[in-house]
Amino acid sequence: MPTAARAQLLPGLGDGGEMTAAAERRLGDQIARELYRDPDYIDDPVLVDYVQSIWQPLMAAARVRGELTPELDERFAWAVLLGRDRSINAFALPGGYLGVHLGLIATTDSRDELATVLGHELSHVTQRHIARLMAKQSRNMPLLLAAMVLGMIAAGKSRNGDAGQAVLMGSQALAMQNQLDFSRDMEREADRVGFGVMTQAGFAPQGAASMFEKLQYASRLNDNGSYPYLRSHPLNSERISDMQARFQFRGEGAAPEDASAGSALPGAVRPSAARSAMAPALRMDHAMVAARARVLSRPGPDVLRQWTEAASGTDFARRSAAQQAGLLYAAALGASELRDVRGARAFADRLSAHAASDPAAALLARLLSAELFLAAGAAPQAAALLDAGASTAGRTRAELMLAAQAAVAVRQPTAWVAPLRDWVAVHPRDAGAWRALSSLYGAQGDTLRAVRADAEANVAVLDYAAARDRFKAAQELAMRGTGGVVDHYEASIVDTRARAVEALLRVQQEEPPLR
Repeated sequence: MPTAARAQLLPGLGDGGEMTAAAERRLGDQIARELYRDPDYIDDPVLVDYVQSIWQPLMAAARVRGELTPELDERFAWAVLLGRDRSINAFALPGGYLGVHLGLIATTDSRDELATVLGHELSHVTQRHIARLMAKQSRNMPLLLAAMVLGMIAAGKSRNGDAGQAVLMGSQALAMQNQLDFSRDMEREADRVGFGVMTQAGFAPQGAASMFEKLQYASRLNDNGSYPYLRSHPLNSERISDMQARFQFRGEGAAPEDASAGSALPGAVRPSAARSAMAPALRMDHAMVAARARVLSRPGPDVLRQWTEAASGTDFARRSAAQQAGLLYAAALGASELRDVRGARAFADRLSAHAASDPAAALLARLLSAELFLAAGAAPQAAALLDAGASTAGRTRAELMLAAQAAVAVRQPTAWVAPLRDWVAVHPRDAGAWRALSSLYGAQGDTLRAVRADAEANVAVLDYAAARDRFKAAQELAMRGTGGVVDHYEASIVDTRARAVEALLRVQQEEPPLR
């Protein structure tokens, strides 16, 4: 690799300065590109919407508090990537990327608990902890750290850690493994700043206290691999006492008794009932989202059958309304995974009736019903549930994505093109939305725009080589025109984007490999 190119990627640490924000972002992009290719990466519209409904207020609060500087706000990606893994884990990466396992979502009992973890990880990034760690190491530390992060992720997926050890050994970074762990001071700082951010964003301080107690309980069980989060964020008595003190200072009384989403599902592991005294109340929509995370983490057919049986068992009536919603959701989606179309439909109908009085839960139930209709090959029924006859303004991303899928299936794509086009204009790095828009254009017979949207989807996941190829295909289509007529406006957009991607690809190809 040319010396000049390497100098652009790696920070100059000779004066003891931190890694620049631009260099950290480039390193984060390299790691994220690997994660986007990981088979466990999941862009589930419902879960993404829910996580974003927590993440965006945290980001806004960090700006208000001055934790997120304008430079970092502009330069970093600020993207949350979801993984199917059932283990309880989340991790901050260079450049404003965060990884969240479905297992973490599944084990939380409230939005506030999930906000606690996301706020903590966000604070690791805003406080430049990764750059500060690198500043203590040699110029090669960024590449070694990137390789070790990938090793940690692999180790989190392997119960015996062999996969992670293989990556670490291959990167020749095993001797520096301890450098991955944030220092005690950094953990305390992330606790303090994260707590301030999550409470400023409107989340209950009880969520922080209950999440810490849950992690403390798990740490006493001789971690069996289900909580890799505890390995990278070890608890100690000082951190626990500090969080309890913050909760007592900021908390305002105990929450109602309905406190456990996971305990409604067979096989969930929870601390004693005493912890519910400080836990925020379980909301119906969170119970449903947690249930979705459990099912999509692929627990296996035996567990799915347990959940379908639990929704019809004698204990069901003794559950709270929110817990019943979680059980019905897991049963409906689980039955669909088991190819039990009739059972899935029956559970979904019960859920819709059960959630009718709660707007957020009712929307989730409607989206699940549409999803089940699509899975069963009943696209017209799905399209009816997502009817574009009503205003498309204010629709959630999940609604837009499912509606696009249904519209393509019934060959009526036109109504959903404009809403999705408006969405990607505001969210240009949303690969899933670009692919949905591409499918709508394809169903309209607009091949040029379909190919360009597909190219933009590849840009969004940092696959510039694939994007270049798709833009070249779009250029050829634009030159031929449609029926002898060339769309000069679209052709101009394609040419401009093709040149931009070609430049990005050249930079990407000059970067040293992570492994």
